[in-house]
Amino acid sequence: MNISDNQQSGASTHQMMEHPKTKQTIIQLLSNLANPQEIEQYFKRFVNAGQTQFAVIKIGGSIIENDLDNLCSSLSFLVQIGLFPIIVHGAGPQLNTNLEQAGIDCNFIEGQRVTTPAILQIAKNTFIQQNLKLANQLQSLGVKTSSITTGVFTAKQTENSDLGFVGEVTHINTQPIAQAISNGAIPILSSLAETETGQTLNINADVATNQLAIAIKPYKIIFLTGTGGLLDENGKIISSINLITEYSNLIEQPWLQGGMKLKIKQVAEILSQLPSTASVSITKPENLAKELFTHKGSGTLIRKGESIMSHDNLETVKKGKLKSLIESSFQRTLVDTYFEEISLKTALITYCYRAAAIITNEEGYPFLDKFAVDETAKGEGLGKAIWEKLISQTPEFFWRSRIENPINSFYYKKSDGCQKSGEWIVFWVGFNDMQLIQKLIAIALSKPKTLK
Repeated sequence: MNISDNQQSGASTHQMMEHPKTKQTIIQLLSNLANPQEIEQYFKRFVNAGQTQFAVIKIGGSIIENDLDNLCSSLSFLVQIGLFPIIVHGAGPQLNTNLEQAGIDCNFIEGQRVTTPAILQIAKNTFIQQNLKLANQLQSLGVKTSSITTGVFTAKQTENSDLGFVGEVTHINTQPIAQAISNGAIPILSSLAETETGQTLNINADVATNQLAIAIKPYKIIFLTGTGGLLDENGKIISSINLITEYSNLIEQPWLQGGMKLKIKQVAEILSQLPSTASVSITKPENLAKELFTHKGSGTLIRKGESIMSHDNLETVKKGKLKSLIESSFQRTLVDTYFEEISLKTALITYCYRAAAIITNEEGYPFLDKFAVDETAKGEGLGKAIWEKLISQTPEFFWRSRIENPINSFYYKKSDGCQKSGEWIVFWVGFNDMQLIQKLIAIALSKPKTLK
Protein backbone atom coordinates (compact mmCIF):
# COMPACT_ATOMS: atom_id res chain seq x y z
CA MET A 1 0.00 0.00 0.00
CA ASN A 2 1.46 3.34 -1.07
CA ILE A 3 -0.40 6.17 0.62
CA SER A 4 -0.41 9.26 -1.59
CA ASP A 5 0.92 12.64 -0.51
CA ASN A 6 -1.11 14.12 2.30
CA GLN A 7 -3.42 16.78 0.98
CA GLN A 8 -2.24 19.57 3.21
CA SER A 9 0.44 21.45 1.32
CA GLY A 10 3.54 22.86 2.98
CA ALA A 11 2.92 26.27 4.49
CA SER A 12 5.26 29.17 3.91
CA THR A 13 8.06 29.78 6.37
CA HIS A 14 6.26 32.90 7.60
CA GLN A 15 3.05 30.96 8.22
CA MET A 16 4.94 28.25 10.09
CA MET A 17 6.77 30.75 12.23
CA GLU A 18 3.39 32.14 13.27
CA HIS A 19 2.54 28.78 14.82
CA PRO A 20 3.42 29.47 18.51
CA LYS A 21 4.76 26.01 19.25
CA THR A 22 6.92 25.89 16.12
CA LYS A 23 8.23 29.39 16.74
CA GLN A 24 9.21 28.45 20.28
CA THR A 25 10.95 25.31 19.08
CA ILE A 26 12.88 27.18 16.38
CA ILE A 27 14.14 29.68 18.94
CA GLN A 28 15.14 26.85 21.27
CA LEU A 29 16.99 24.99 18.54
CA LEU A 30 18.86 28.05 17.32
CA SER A 31 19.88 28.97 20.86
CA ASN A 32 21.66 25.61 21.11
CA LEU A 33 23.65 26.14 17.94
CA ALA A 34 27.14 27.55 17.72
CA ASN A 35 28.28 30.57 15.73
CA PRO A 36 26.63 31.45 12.38
CA GLN A 37 29.76 30.44 10.45
CA GLU A 38 29.41 26.83 11.59
CA ILE A 39 25.72 26.76 10.69
CA GLU A 40 26.37 28.24 7.23
CA GLN A 41 29.23 25.81 6.61
CA TYR A 42 27.12 22.73 7.35
CA PHE A 43 24.10 24.09 5.51
CA LYS A 44 26.16 24.50 2.33
CA ARG A 45 27.45 20.94 2.64
CA PHE A 46 23.95 19.55 3.01
CA VAL A 47 22.56 21.57 0.10
CA ASN A 48 25.48 20.57 -2.11
CA ALA A 49 24.78 16.91 -1.33
CA GLY A 50 21.53 17.16 -3.34
CA GLN A 51 17.89 17.12 -2.33
CA THR A 52 17.55 13.35 -2.10
CA GLN A 53 21.00 12.86 -0.57
CA PHE A 54 20.88 15.13 2.47
CA ALA A 55 20.03 12.54 5.14
CA VAL A 56 18.40 9.22 5.96
CA ILE A 57 16.96 9.23 9.47
CA LYS A 58 15.93 6.07 11.29
CA ILE A 59 13.28 6.56 13.96
CA GLY A 60 12.49 3.78 16.39
CA GLY A 61 8.94 3.03 17.44
CA SER A 62 9.76 4.14 20.99
CA ILE A 63 10.56 7.65 19.72
CA ILE A 64 7.15 7.88 18.00
CA GLU A 65 5.55 6.63 21.19
CA ASN A 66 7.42 8.76 23.74
CA ASP A 67 9.06 11.73 22.02
CA LEU A 68 6.84 12.63 19.07
CA ASP A 69 6.66 16.38 19.80
CA ASN A 70 10.43 16.89 19.87
CA LEU A 71 10.83 14.68 16.82
CA CYS A 72 8.32 16.58 14.69
CA SER A 73 9.54 20.00 15.84
CA SER A 74 13.09 19.12 14.80
CA LEU A 75 11.95 17.74 11.42
CA SER A 76 9.79 20.84 10.88
CA PHE A 77 12.84 23.02 11.47
CA LEU A 78 14.80 21.17 8.76
CA VAL A 79 11.98 21.56 6.24
CA GLN A 80 11.73 25.27 6.96
CA ILE A 81 15.35 25.76 5.95
CA GLY A 82 14.86 23.68 2.80
CA LEU A 83 16.26 20.30 3.87
CA PHE A 84 14.22 17.14 3.31
CA PRO A 85 15.38 14.07 5.23
CA ILE A 86 14.21 10.59 4.29
CA ILE A 87 12.52 8.93 7.27
CA VAL A 88 12.55 5.20 7.99
CA HIS A 89 10.51 4.25 11.05
CA GLY A 90 10.10 1.16 13.17
CA ALA A 91 7.15 0.16 15.36
CA GLY A 92 8.51 -2.51 17.69
CA PRO A 93 6.88 -1.41 20.97
CA GLN A 94 3.54 -0.74 19.28
CA LEU A 95 3.63 -4.13 17.56
CA ASN A 96 4.37 -5.83 20.88
CA THR A 97 1.35 -4.09 22.44
CA ASN A 98 -0.96 -4.97 19.54
CA LEU A 99 0.13 -8.62 19.56
CA GLU A 100 -0.42 -8.83 23.29
CA GLN A 101 -3.90 -7.35 22.93
CA ALA A 102 -4.66 -9.89 20.21
CA GLY A 103 -3.46 -12.71 22.44
CA ILE A 104 -0.68 -13.71 20.04
CA ASP A 105 2.63 -14.92 21.42
CA CYS A 106 5.81 -13.78 19.70
CA ASN A 107 9.26 -15.40 19.61
CA PHE A 108 12.65 -14.03 18.61
CA ILE A 109 15.65 -15.77 17.07
CA GLU A 110 18.96 -13.91 17.50
CA GLY A 111 17.11 -10.65 17.92
CA GLN A 112 14.82 -11.11 14.90
CA ARG A 113 11.07 -11.45 15.34
CA VAL A 114 9.54 -14.69 14.11
CA THR A 115 6.80 -13.47 11.76
CA THR A 116 3.85 -15.82 11.28
CA PRO A 117 0.95 -14.98 8.91
CA ALA A 118 -1.10 -13.68 11.87
CA ILE A 119 1.79 -11.54 13.12
CA LEU A 120 2.47 -10.23 9.62
CA GLN A 121 -1.10 -8.98 9.27
CA ILE A 122 -0.95 -7.14 12.58
CA ALA A 123 2.52 -5.82 11.69
CA LYS A 124 1.21 -4.33 8.42
CA ASN A 125 -1.63 -2.57 10.22
CA THR A 126 0.70 -1.36 12.99
CA PHE A 127 3.22 0.11 10.56
CA ILE A 128 0.49 1.98 8.67
CA GLN A 129 -0.92 3.35 11.94
CA GLN A 130 2.47 4.61 13.12
CA ASN A 131 3.35 6.01 9.72
CA LEU A 132 0.15 8.05 9.67
CA LYS A 133 0.59 9.09 13.29
CA LEU A 134 3.95 10.64 12.45
CA ALA A 135 2.62 12.14 9.21
CA ASN A 136 -0.41 13.70 10.92
CA GLN A 137 1.72 15.27 13.64
CA LEU A 138 4.02 16.80 11.02
CA GLN A 139 1.00 18.09 9.08
CA SER A 140 -0.21 19.88 12.20
CA LEU A 141 3.06 21.88 12.02
CA GLY A 142 2.50 22.72 8.37
CA VAL A 143 4.89 20.12 6.98
CA LYS A 144 3.92 18.28 3.82
CA THR A 145 4.55 14.53 4.04
CA SER A 146 4.39 11.46 1.81
CA SER A 147 3.60 8.18 3.60
CA ILE A 148 5.26 5.30 1.74
CA THR A 149 4.51 1.89 3.21
CA THR A 150 5.32 -0.21 0.14
CA GLY A 151 7.09 0.06 -3.19
CA VAL A 152 10.61 0.90 -2.03
CA PHE A 153 12.04 -2.33 -0.61
CA THR A 154 12.08 -5.53 -2.65
CA ALA A 155 13.18 -8.56 -0.65
CA LYS A 156 13.48 -12.31 -0.68
CA GLN A 157 12.28 -14.45 2.18
CA THR A 158 15.10 -15.23 4.56
CA GLU A 159 16.76 -18.63 4.19
CA ASN A 160 16.08 -19.33 7.85
CA SER A 161 12.56 -20.75 7.49
CA ASP A 162 12.06 -20.61 11.27
CA LEU A 163 11.77 -16.82 11.02
CA GLY A 164 8.70 -17.05 8.80
CA PHE A 165 7.80 -13.97 6.72
CA VAL A 166 11.04 -12.05 7.34
CA GLY A 167 12.79 -10.53 4.36
CA GLU A 168 16.32 -9.79 3.18
CA VAL A 169 16.47 -6.66 0.99
CA THR A 170 17.51 -7.35 -2.60
CA HIS A 171 16.57 -4.09 -4.34
CA ILE A 172 15.76 -0.45 -3.52
CA ASN A 173 13.38 1.60 -5.67
CA THR A 174 14.21 5.25 -5.00
CA GLN A 175 11.63 6.71 -7.40
CA PRO A 176 8.82 7.18 -4.82
CA ILE A 177 11.31 8.93 -2.53
CA ALA A 178 12.58 11.28 -5.22
CA GLN A 179 9.01 12.05 -6.30
CA ALA A 180 7.98 12.95 -2.74
CA ILE A 181 10.92 15.30 -2.23
CA SER A 182 10.41 16.96 -5.62
CA ASN A 183 6.86 17.68 -4.45
CA GLY A 184 8.20 19.36 -1.31
CA ALA A 185 7.26 16.51 1.03
CA ILE A 186 9.18 14.50 3.63
CA PRO A 187 9.04 10.81 2.62
CA ILE A 188 8.12 8.54 5.55
CA LEU A 189 8.98 4.88 4.89
CA SER A 190 7.77 1.85 6.80
CA SER A 191 10.13 -1.11 7.07
CA LEU A 192 7.98 -3.49 5.04
CA ALA A 193 9.06 -5.14 1.81
CA GLU A 194 7.56 -7.23 -0.98
CA THR A 195 8.87 -10.15 -2.95
CA GLU A 196 8.86 -10.03 -6.73
CA THR A 197 5.56 -11.93 -6.59
CA GLY A 198 3.95 -9.44 -4.22
CA GLN A 199 4.26 -11.22 -0.86
CA THR A 200 4.69 -8.74 1.99
CA LEU A 201 7.67 -9.37 4.28
CA ASN A 202 8.75 -7.89 7.58
CA ILE A 203 12.26 -6.36 7.60
CA ASN A 204 14.24 -4.96 10.50
CA ALA A 205 14.09 -1.13 10.50
CA ASP A 206 17.85 -0.83 11.11
CA VAL A 207 18.54 -3.16 8.19
CA ALA A 208 16.14 -1.18 5.99
CA THR A 209 17.93 2.05 6.93
CA ASN A 210 21.34 0.53 6.21
CA GLN A 211 20.32 -0.76 2.78
CA LEU A 212 18.60 2.51 1.87
CA ALA A 213 21.70 4.47 2.87
CA ILE A 214 23.93 2.27 0.73
CA ALA A 215 21.60 2.81 -2.26
CA ILE A 216 21.12 6.58 -1.85
CA LYS A 217 24.57 7.48 -0.44
CA PRO A 218 23.36 10.39 1.71
CA TYR A 219 25.63 12.94 3.35
CA LYS A 220 24.22 12.06 6.77
CA ILE A 221 22.79 8.88 8.28
CA ILE A 222 21.07 9.48 11.60
CA PHE A 223 19.70 7.10 14.22
CA LEU A 224 17.41 8.79 16.74
CA THR A 225 17.42 6.99 20.08
CA GLY A 226 16.36 7.57 23.66
CA THR A 227 19.95 7.45 24.94
CA GLY A 228 21.09 10.12 22.47
CA GLY A 229 24.27 8.29 21.47
CA LEU A 230 26.57 5.37 22.17
CA LEU A 231 27.58 5.14 25.82
CA ASP A 232 31.01 4.46 27.31
CA GLU A 233 31.81 2.39 30.42
CA ASN A 234 30.67 5.27 32.65
CA GLY A 235 27.35 5.72 30.88
CA LYS A 236 28.50 8.93 29.18
CA ILE A 237 27.98 9.63 25.48
CA ILE A 238 30.97 8.96 23.23
CA SER A 239 31.19 12.17 21.19
CA SER A 240 32.95 10.76 18.12
CA ILE A 241 34.39 7.53 16.76
CA ASN A 242 37.07 7.33 14.08
CA LEU A 243 36.65 3.78 12.78
CA ILE A 244 40.10 3.50 11.22
CA THR A 245 41.92 4.41 14.42
CA GLU A 246 39.45 3.27 17.10
CA TYR A 247 37.30 0.40 15.82
CA SER A 248 39.54 -2.57 16.70
CA ASN A 249 40.11 -1.41 20.27
CA LEU A 250 36.51 -0.28 20.83
CA ILE A 251 34.86 -3.48 19.64
CA GLU A 252 36.90 -5.51 22.17
CA GLN A 253 35.90 -3.46 25.21
CA PRO A 254 34.13 -5.61 27.86
CA TRP A 255 31.73 -2.78 28.76
CA LEU A 256 30.40 -2.51 25.19
CA GLN A 257 26.92 -4.02 25.37
CA GLY A 258 25.62 -6.41 22.76
CA GLY A 259 23.19 -3.91 21.23
CA MET A 260 25.81 -1.16 20.96
CA LYS A 261 28.41 -3.59 19.62
CA LEU A 262 25.98 -4.70 16.91
CA LYS A 263 25.20 -1.07 16.06
CA ILE A 264 28.89 -0.19 15.66
CA LYS A 265 29.45 -3.24 13.44
CA GLN A 266 26.46 -2.27 11.29
CA VAL A 267 27.68 1.32 11.01
CA ALA A 268 31.16 0.15 10.01
CA GLU A 269 29.58 -2.03 7.30
CA ILE A 270 27.51 0.90 5.99
CA LEU A 271 30.39 3.37 5.90
CA SER A 272 32.66 0.87 4.17
CA GLN A 273 30.32 1.11 1.16
CA LEU A 274 29.84 4.89 1.16
CA PRO A 275 31.98 7.90 0.16
CA SER A 276 34.48 9.18 2.73
CA THR A 277 32.29 12.26 3.31
CA ALA A 278 29.45 10.14 4.71
CA SER A 279 28.91 9.81 8.46
CA VAL A 280 26.52 8.28 10.95
CA SER A 281 25.11 10.26 13.88
CA ILE A 282 23.27 8.85 16.87
CA THR A 283 21.36 11.46 18.88
CA LYS A 284 18.04 12.46 20.48
CA PRO A 285 15.24 14.10 18.45
CA GLU A 286 15.47 17.33 20.46
CA ASN A 287 19.20 17.62 19.69
CA LEU A 288 18.97 16.85 15.98
CA ALA A 289 19.75 20.39 14.80
CA LYS A 290 22.69 20.73 17.18
CA GLU A 291 24.14 17.43 15.95
CA LEU A 292 23.76 18.51 12.33
CA PHE A 293 24.92 22.11 12.47
CA THR A 294 27.70 22.37 15.06
CA HIS A 295 31.24 21.03 15.30
CA LYS A 296 30.66 19.88 18.86
CA GLY A 297 27.38 18.10 18.08
CA SER A 298 25.20 16.50 20.71
CA GLY A 299 25.41 12.74 20.27
CA THR A 300 27.83 10.24 18.75
CA LEU A 301 29.36 10.96 15.33
CA ILE A 302 30.86 7.93 13.58
CA ARG A 303 33.06 8.28 10.49
CA LYS A 304 35.39 6.04 8.56
CA GLY A 305 38.12 8.46 9.55
CA GLU A 306 41.69 8.54 8.29
CA SER A 307 44.84 6.74 9.27
CA ILE A 308 47.51 8.81 11.03
CA MET A 309 51.02 8.79 9.61
CA SER A 310 54.04 9.51 11.82
CA HIS A 311 56.93 11.34 10.13
CA ASP A 312 60.35 11.64 11.78
CA ASN A 313 61.76 13.91 9.08
CA LEU A 314 60.38 16.35 6.55
CA GLU A 315 61.55 14.34 3.53
CA THR A 316 58.46 12.10 3.75
CA VAL A 317 56.07 15.04 4.29
CA LYS A 318 54.11 16.67 1.47
CA LYS A 319 55.07 20.20 2.47
CA GLY A 320 52.64 21.92 0.11
CA LYS A 321 49.66 20.04 1.55
CA LEU A 322 50.83 20.57 5.12
CA LYS A 323 51.33 24.29 4.47
CA SER A 324 47.80 24.57 3.07
CA LEU A 325 46.38 22.75 6.09
CA ILE A 326 48.17 25.01 8.58
CA GLU A 327 47.16 28.20 6.77
CA SER A 328 43.56 27.03 6.39
CA SER A 329 43.32 26.08 10.05
CA PHE A 330 44.89 29.27 11.45
CA GLN A 331 43.60 31.63 8.75
CA ARG A 332 47.12 33.05 8.59
CA THR A 333 50.05 32.76 6.18
CA LEU A 334 53.03 30.61 7.16
CA VAL A 335 56.44 32.27 6.94
CA ASP A 336 58.38 31.23 3.83
CA THR A 337 61.29 29.72 5.78
CA TYR A 338 59.18 27.67 8.21
CA PHE A 339 60.15 24.19 7.02
CA GLU A 340 63.83 25.13 6.67
CA GLU A 341 64.10 26.52 10.21
CA ILE A 342 62.18 24.08 12.42
CA SER A 343 63.94 21.23 14.21
CA LEU A 344 61.38 18.48 13.63
CA LYS A 345 60.94 15.73 16.21
CA THR A 346 57.70 14.20 14.89
CA ALA A 347 54.90 15.18 12.53
CA LEU A 348 51.60 13.34 13.02
CA ILE A 349 49.48 13.85 9.89
CA THR A 350 46.24 12.20 8.79
CA TYR A 351 46.30 10.40 5.45
CA CYS A 352 44.42 13.13 3.58
CA TYR A 353 46.25 16.00 5.30
CA ARG A 354 43.18 17.30 7.12
CA ALA A 355 44.68 17.28 10.61
CA ALA A 356 48.22 17.43 11.94
CA ALA A 357 50.40 17.91 15.00
CA ILE A 358 53.98 19.13 14.49
CA ILE A 359 56.36 18.54 17.40
CA THR A 360 59.72 20.24 17.32
CA ASN A 361 62.79 19.91 19.52
CA GLU A 362 63.38 23.07 21.56
CA GLU A 363 66.54 22.89 23.68
CA GLY A 364 65.97 19.17 24.13
CA TYR A 365 62.28 19.37 25.04
CA PRO A 366 59.28 18.42 22.82
CA PHE A 367 57.34 21.52 21.72
CA LEU A 368 53.95 21.30 20.01
CA ASP A 369 54.65 23.88 17.32
CA LYS A 370 51.44 23.45 15.31
CA PHE A 371 48.15 21.67 15.99
CA ALA A 372 45.92 22.08 12.94
CA VAL A 373 42.53 20.73 11.92
CA ASP A 374 41.01 21.70 8.58
CA GLU A 375 37.66 23.48 8.76
CA THR A 376 35.96 20.72 6.80
CA ALA A 377 37.18 18.10 9.28
CA LYS A 378 36.00 19.79 12.47
CA GLY A 379 33.49 17.68 14.33
CA GLU A 380 34.76 14.43 12.78
CA GLY A 381 37.02 13.43 15.66
CA LEU A 382 40.25 13.77 13.65
CA GLY A 383 41.65 16.33 16.07
CA LYS A 384 40.86 14.02 18.99
CA ALA A 385 42.53 11.09 17.21
CA ILE A 386 45.68 13.11 16.50
CA TRP A 387 45.78 14.36 20.10
CA GLU A 388 45.43 10.85 21.57
CA LYS A 389 48.26 9.56 19.38
CA LEU A 390 50.35 12.57 20.34
CA ILE A 391 49.84 11.87 24.05
CA SER A 392 50.65 8.17 23.63
CA GLN A 393 53.89 8.91 21.73
CA THR A 394 54.96 12.07 23.57
CA PRO A 395 53.66 12.09 27.17
CA GLU A 396 55.63 15.28 27.98
CA PHE A 397 55.47 18.40 25.81
CA PHE A 398 54.63 22.09 25.95
CA TRP A 399 53.17 24.68 23.58
CA ARG A 400 51.87 28.21 23.27
CA SER A 401 48.62 29.61 21.93
CA ARG A 402 47.37 33.09 21.20
CA ILE A 403 44.95 34.38 23.84
CA GLU A 404 42.17 34.75 21.28
CA ASN A 405 42.58 31.18 19.91
CA PRO A 406 39.06 29.64 19.85
CA ILE A 407 40.34 26.17 20.82
CA ASN A 408 41.94 27.34 24.07
CA SER A 409 39.01 25.80 25.95
CA PHE A 410 40.15 22.44 24.54
CA TYR A 411 43.74 23.16 25.61
CA TYR A 412 42.63 24.06 29.14
CA LYS A 413 40.96 20.65 29.46
CA LYS A 414 43.87 18.69 28.03
CA SER A 415 46.82 20.46 29.69
CA ASP A 416 48.27 19.91 33.15
CA GLY A 417 48.82 23.63 33.59
CA CYS A 418 49.16 26.98 31.84
CA GLN A 419 50.43 30.53 32.28
CA LYS A 420 49.33 33.70 30.50
CA SER A 421 51.92 36.21 29.36
CA GLY A 422 51.12 39.09 27.04
CA GLU A 423 49.51 37.82 23.86
CA TRP A 424 50.30 34.17 24.65
CA ILE A 425 49.15 31.35 26.89
CA VAL A 426 51.81 28.69 27.50
CA PHE A 427 50.48 25.17 28.20
CA TRP A 428 52.23 21.98 29.27
CA VAL A 429 51.52 18.27 29.70
CA GLY A 430 53.49 15.79 31.82
CA PHE A 431 55.89 18.23 33.48
CA ASN A 432 55.80 18.68 37.28
CA ASP A 433 59.08 20.42 38.18
CA MET A 434 58.20 24.11 38.58
CA GLN A 435 61.73 25.28 37.89
CA LEU A 436 61.73 23.34 34.63
CA ILE A 437 58.26 24.63 33.76
CA GLN A 438 59.47 28.23 34.17
CA LYS A 439 62.33 27.43 31.78
CA LEU A 440 59.89 25.95 29.25
CA ILE A 441 57.64 29.03 29.50
CA ALA A 442 60.65 31.24 28.75
CA ILE A 443 61.56 29.07 25.74
CA ALA A 444 58.01 29.23 24.40
CA LEU A 445 57.74 33.00 24.78
CA SER A 446 61.11 33.61 23.12
CA LYS A 447 60.24 31.72 19.95
CA PRO A 448 59.75 33.92 16.87
CA LYS A 449 56.31 34.00 15.26
CA THR A 450 55.89 31.62 12.32
CA LEU A 451 52.49 32.84 11.13
CA LYS A 452 52.02 36.25 9.54
